Amino acid sequence: MKTVHAYAVNEPKGSFEPYEYELGDLQPDEVDIDVETCGICHSDLSMVDNDWDMSEYPLVPGHEVIGKVSAIGDHVTHLSVGDRVGLGWHAGYCMVCDQCMSGDHNLCADASSTIVGRHGGFADVVRAKSASVVKVPDGLAAQEAGPLLCGGITVFNPFVQLDLSPTSSVGVIGIGGLGHMALKFANAWGCEVTAFTSESKQEEALEMGAHHTINSRDMDAIASTDLRFDLVLSTINVPLDWNKVLGTLKTHGRLHMVGALTEPMEIGLLPDMLFKQLSVGASPVGPPVIIRRMLDFAARHKIAPVTEHFPMSKVNDAFERLRSGDARYRIILDRD
Repeated sequence: MKTVHAYAVNEPKGSFEPYEYELGDLQPDEVDIDVETCGICHSDLSMVDNDWDMSEYPLVPGHEVIGKVSAIGDHVTHLSVGDRVGLGWHAGYCMVCDQCMSGDHNLCADASSTIVGRHGGFADVVRAKSASVVKVPDGLAAQEAGPLLCGGITVFNPFVQLDLSPTSSVGVIGIGGLGHMALKFANAWGCEVTAFTSESKQEEALEMGAHHTINSRDMDAIASTDLRFDLVLSTINVPLDWNKVLGTLKTHGRLHMVGALTEPMEIGLLPDMLFKQLSVGASPVGPPVIIRRMLDFAARHKIAPVTEHFPMSKVNDAFERLRSGDARYRIILDRD
């Protein structure tokens, strides 16, 4: 038995308190990770508040883990004790369904989420199935890499899945925790990049890779822009006039949703959807093979999220900062 020292909430919207629990025997396909840093994602906040009606308490959040492997099961061959690794939203997959066998592990119906029904990375140790654990490239700053494991892969995955050309024109709606990383990836991919954002963030957006900006709060400005996009990537969770956004797409263009928008989208078929043969889609985080590709891409192009750091013992202060909406742009907890 191994005792884990963690921080947990005991009720929806509760405060974090020290929490200990025991890990049972390590299974042949599992690894233990000694946590070094763990990013805070808005999904952690949703789980703490039970916004999705699937939280179990005590709840230990944390699914943007960077750490070193401290133990491996007998069947684990691609990792060794001492490897620096990352763990994201998924802590395991069934490995036998059509999705897993096709490389779409992130679409596995029986995938295990790192913080749903199990304890996550706001702790000194986290355990996961080895297939969901990826090595961190030496060229990547490990202390900043955690948010890539969820937010980063969420915006990177569509570039690969949609076979995005490096000559494409890409718009990114919402320059926050997801959107600022999307700007950096799209710029390094070779695309012409436009940020749909508030006036207060337009200068920052240009510094992070955008070539153009549009005021996302001015629907007339969106409707009247001369810019046309192959892909518009929406990272927000609030409604917009989606028909005006669709009007900015080129023929065969795509509006792709990665923000957790819970309200229905009102979209008209005519004229743009039908006569320009447009499409609307969405995707979750990516599979391990794309996560590895993303980390290599980030290391090669020196891409890192913009972060603020708190010691893990100050997790309540970190969550207060997240709730304020003022974080720039991802928060990382460092083990004390």
